[in-house]
Amino acid sequence: MNELKLNNKRTILVGLAFLSICAFWQMYDSVVPLILRETFKMDESLTGIIMAADNILALFLLPFFGGLSDRTSTKLGRRTPYIIAGTAGAVILMNILPILDNSYSREAAPIQLAAFVIVLGLLLISMGTYRSPAVALMPDVTAKPLRSKANAIINLMGAVGGVLYLGVAAVMYPTSRVAGMEHVNYQPLFLIVAAIMAAAVITMLVTIREPALAAENQELEKKHPEWNLAEDDGSGGETLPAPVKKSLGFLLASIALWYIGYNGVTTWFTTYISRIMGEGLGGASTCLLVATAGAIVSYIPIGMAASRIGRKKTILAGIILLASCFVSGYFLTTLFSSVNAVMYVAFALVGLAWAAINVNSLPMVVEMCRGSDVGKFTGYYYTASMLAQVITPVLAGSLMKSISYRILFPYAACFVIFSFITMCFVRHGDSKVEAKRGLAAFEDMDD
Repeated sequence: MNELKLNNKRTILVGLAFLSICAFWQMYDSVVPLILRETFKMDESLTGIIMAADNILALFLLPFFGGLSDRTSTKLGRRTPYIIAGTAGAVILMNILPILDNSYSREAAPIQLAAFVIVLGLLLISMGTYRSPAVALMPDVTAKPLRSKANAIINLMGAVGGVLYLGVAAVMYPTSRVAGMEHVNYQPLFLIVAAIMAAAVITMLVTIREPALAAENQELEKKHPEWNLAEDDGSGGETLPAPVKKSLGFLLASIALWYIGYNGVTTWFTTYISRIMGEGLGGASTCLLVATAGAIVSYIPIGMAASRIGRKKTILAGIILLASCFVSGYFLTTLFSSVNAVMYVAFALVGLAWAAINVNSLPMVVEMCRGSDVGKFTGYYYTASMLAQVITPVLAGSLMKSISYRILFPYAACFVIFSFITMCFVRHGDSKVEAKRGLAAFEDMDD
């Protein structure tokens, strides 16, 4: 039974790829809207459209490369080649963006704007090639009953990536430094984030041998056919029973809804707090840093709680807390003129709530498939989340422009509440099923 203990060290190392991804996207969501608005003078609607472009591409790229990696067979494994190629391309392309930004600020020219958009598109494609394979690597090497705890560690690593960026941004670009500047040079920030990404992925590649670990996990799953909810369709593939398919549909709808709310805030918060409270990138980064810190301290306890009370109950509790935090965020940002201690508490609770949701949602999705289709089902998860993130930058930006910037937090709270309703209809993928069979007793993590 010792085989059902989670290997902490290995899971942390696998999570380094996700650390690199999250460091990038935290910077992208924070800095690119500022560049589009301040340097290229785009309004909120056009900025929202461009910020949604990565998610539009992701709708096609993430399922495609997730499924493609399922069918890939190399000496490095199924996922590793995509992680290497995607990271290398992103590290090069991302550092061209601030060069074009700085050049345009000195002398505006249409060719520089066109070059910026082209490079941005290529960068988003590069990131899209390896996100699903990087995330699918965890279920590839982790037994199903342990995936909530493993995903807690993976999300912890992602949060660390976000914290690294936010800490660097808060130190390098405080409000006192950038206030009144005609143009801010973000080149040093991009270089540091690129170095973080490269170092994380290189460390993972040196320490993780994907083929051996995946083969070991496949042998374990063969010994436990009761873990599989999917049925063999007689053609070498698999099909979901109707009740499981229904649960998957409601779960994907829930994922889309809470991402519409949450990503609306993360995409627009830097701009929102600048307009409503007069805070710069440093002030916004500090709030997001507190939220990320709240998530970091919550990931492991949340993973443990889910193994005891179930993934679904943990998610529902997180949804209620997240909606409450967004409601309080409206009052805290409109009644006060600067960031304060109460806001920090609210954002720390946002981190806790998001941890409760995020730790358990991907394991619930991949719980419904066999190991041969983990990449495809990971693609389903990201299709739902990215569809939401296609919609919300444009929708939230348009509402903020046409109604008021103050609509942001009520907008987010409403969609999170909607996700609670759809989540109530999810009946499969919950870890409490395994707990009833006595497996939860063996989910204690190795030191």
